[in-house]
Amino acid sequence: MKNVILRLGHRYERDKRITTHVGLVARAFGADGIIISDINDSNVYESIKDVVDRFGGNFFIEMGEKKQTILKKWKDLGGEIIHLTMYGIPVPNIIDIIRKSPKDKLIIVGASKVERLVYEMADYNVSITSQPHSEVAALAIFLDYLFQGSEFGLKFQDAKMEVIPSEKGKEVHDLRDKDK
Repeated sequence: MKNVILRLGHRYERDKRITTHVGLVARAFGADGIIISDINDSNVYESIKDVVDRFGGNFFIEMGEKKQTILKKWKDLGGEIIHLTMYGIPVPNIIDIIRKSPKDKLIIVGASKVERLVYEMADYNVSITSQPHSEVAALAIFLDYLFQGSEFGLKFQDAKMEVIPSEKGKEVHDLRDKDK
């Protein structure tokens, strides 16, 4: 089963760091990739790709396709759509149903105001609290619930760098040194 994040839109100046962080959280928490609809931003692409290149994994990044096309294709291929919002069913009340479904999942986080079409096409509108919140935080919380904390044990293929847990300080190993 694939878990792919759909970032609905991206406002170049306002969202470049947020969209990058959505991609980084998606990768770190175990998603397979991110699709950023309606735009191409090479800076965001390169920032996420750089982390994937250094810290490993098969995480993919796609950009530019219209959201309506993405949603329709996903449904046509038999996948389900999960929209993270503050208006849906609270994540603790729906996560078991979502987790048990074998279908590929398209997990949506917004940028600007989300159109009604998204709410209607979603199989699940899932609330991460019923208060205004960050799409980065919402994605992290949802993926943690979905994967039940397993993201803490993820090991990424082809990693060149690895963070070593440390009570104090920062420890990063260059895994390329082991090959010498």
